[in-house]
Amino acid sequence: MSLDRTSADSRSARPRALALAILCAMQLMIVLDGTVVTVALPRIQGDLGFSQGALSWVVNSYLIPFAGLLLLAGRLGDLIGGKRVFLTGLATFTAASLLCGTATGQELLLAGRFLQGVGAALASAVVLGMIVALYPEPGGQAKAMGVYSFVSAGGASVGLIAGGVISQTLGWHWVFLINLPLGALALAAGIRTLAAHGGGPGLREGADALGALLVTTGLSLGVFTISQASQDTFTPGGLALCGAVSVVLLAAFVLRQARAARPLLALRIFRSREITGANLAVVLVFAAGFGFQFLNALYLQRVLGFDSMLTGLAFLPAPVVIGTLSLLFTARLTARFGTRRVLLTGLLFLGAGLLLLGRAPVGGDYWVDVAPTLVIQGFGMGLAVPSVIMRAMSGTAPEDAGLASGLNNTAQQAGAAVGLAVLATVATSHSATLAARGVPRVQALRDGYSLAFLCAAGFVFLAWAIAFLVLRDGPGPQEADHPEQPAPRSIPAL
Repeated sequence: MSLDRTSADSRSARPRALALAILCAMQLMIVLDGTVVTVALPRIQGDLGFSQGALSWVVNSYLIPFAGLLLLAGRLGDLIGGKRVFLTGLATFTAASLLCGTATGQELLLAGRFLQGVGAALASAVVLGMIVALYPEPGGQAKAMGVYSFVSAGGASVGLIAGGVISQTLGWHWVFLINLPLGALALAAGIRTLAAHGGGPGLREGADALGALLVTTGLSLGVFTISQASQDTFTPGGLALCGAVSVVLLAAFVLRQARAARPLLALRIFRSREITGANLAVVLVFAAGFGFQFLNALYLQRVLGFDSMLTGLAFLPAPVVIGTLSLLFTARLTARFGTRRVLLTGLLFLGAGLLLLGRAPVGGDYWVDVAPTLVIQGFGMGLAVPSVIMRAMSGTAPEDAGLASGLNNTAQQAGAAVGLAVLATVATSHSATLAARGVPRVQALRDGYSLAFLCAAGFVFLAWAIAFLVLRDGPGPQEADHPEQPAPRSIPAL
């Protein structure tokens, strides 16, 4: 009897593992695409003739539809099934990568980047809900979230490494073309593996078209405003107007959700202090993490004099530590001590690493001043990211799994956009002020980056305070003792 059960468990585990691999492969492509392009931007600018101001649209044309469509995509996952939305997004993203990789002009590249953003939003919005459905038991879910978190957190650093190596050896086109074989394999396997899962109640239940228009337009305009905050493209008055319109649209969306019979974003989800507090922490953690990676790349290049390949390789300690913790230890630690304690510990390490990096001098040594801080930050991210994502998805009603997944991904992207804009503005303005006082250029740059790293640490410690005050202690040893027991809530079908 025991042998039969073990054999059955093994057979059921293989399809779930394959499904998880497919979901994480798509997430890896999305995360890589967010950072791998950063290192390749100078070569793209030289080949396609982008001006310095227009070059930012290579990033913005991807980020704006990505962030703006996440909530709608999550709701569509609840209505027609996560599988259908995910596969549509995967196919769109892969086809758009081909368009980007074969682009011979600015317009084609920007069009491809926009379609990549659409595909990324469709696929990414439902991934977390699908993982929760695949692994309802606490032990298995913690391990699956560890894999997902490694892909999300470590993939960003890997993207910087890959971007430097690929753009310098093969050319910038291959930054996009590498998505094709991975996307094609994931799509073929996904059609077969994920087809067994059912769909939702259908569009007849209502997707709230007006709400979708308000939130998509408001979020897109807000992300656009934030992305231009550190640029000279618009006047301060123009940016203020864009920001005000974005706020009005989002306020109208909230009013719509409070009155709509079938809202796109059911406001009841925010009654859960777990979901609200965890998503606030997600915003702050990703604001610090994304902004830090961008500015640390500039510090390595402009202050320490690294080239693009060395800059990418310099980030290697972080994904190694993140991967080791996320894949091997975080699930055991959360099962034994609870996600809250692991999250609080991880945030302390992450904040400490950013504080230490803020002390890196102009003539710093990488192995003394940078590499140890990346190890500490990797330790913090490896503990914090899986824990905070699990808390953000906990306690979600079955019919809102896609919505919660879309909300969490929206929090990640909004945090990344806000963090990059705020930290880049802090670094640029402080460096400009010091340079105007006669401080040498390299010293002024270093001091600007250092102040931004300290601000990033402030984001992390604010996230720690929110987690400490809002989140409650979850189960600890009992989860580890009975990992085969299902969670006490039902799980939606994919």
